Amino acid sequence: MTTLHSKIIGEGSPLIILHGFLGMSDNWKTLGGQYAEAGFEVHLIDQRNHGKSFWSDDFDYDLLAGDLKAYMEAHHLNRAAIIGHSMGGKTAMQFACSYPELTDRIIIADIAPKYYPPHHQAIIDGLNALRLETMTSRNEADAALGQYITDFGTRQFLLKNLYWIEKGQLGFRFNLKVLSQKMNEIGENINPTDIYNGPTLFLRGDKSEYIMPNDITKIKKHFPQALLQTIDRAGHWLHAENPKQFFEKSLAFLKG
Repeated sequence: MTTLHSKIIGEGSPLIILHGFLGMSDNWKTLGGQYAEAGFEVHLIDQRNHGKSFWSDDFDYDLLAGDLKAYMEAHHLNRAAIIGHSMGGKTAMQFACSYPELTDRIIIADIAPKYYPPHHQAIIDGLNALRLETMTSRNEADAALGQYITDFGTRQFLLKNLYWIEKGQLGFRFNLKVLSQKMNEIGENINPTDIYNGPTLFLRGDKSEYIMPNDITKIKKHFPQALLQTIDRAGHWLHAENPKQFFEKSLAFLKG
């Protein structure tokens, strides 16, 4: 099996960081550098069908957790702490439950162990409507995407995935065809009987609705040691919207 692509920075205890849906490792470059300066060997991962990692028609959280296990074996990592945002948080949850012996502790950023109905359809529709074969610049792609997605920040996040496959031919780093078909899988919960008894921190944005008060019972069922903390002035993209507080709270937990 092809090993996941990553960027590794720093020296010390292994810390794996997993991006969210339609993201990539580069989204975490700045925070990754800060964790490296704090004494961690940081592995910024591209999950399958994202970034520079391999593409596959198969996509679910058991497979994503298995990819991470294979990555750790390939890089001779006996145990690691893991930070995962959104979809990456689901991967981190499933990994910790399936492979607790490889997991030092986990930080889950703004996602709960529950099923989320597909809610990215406007984004998927907008991306699928782009005719990249006729486009000659990012600005052209941005203008076309703007007809579907009005939020500038969301468009910039998505368009970071654009690259020149060859001269004159733009493409996406993510596997849009497969991810469009796997929207239900992305919203899936971890396995219902899964439990991870190790140290766990859930961080939620105070403006986000991804983790609600009535989710706490389910969080504690799967993760008995779980702590829940809130990042101020932040929505679902809490690590980008308040990186200072995200770093402080996560580092205190990682060093604890």
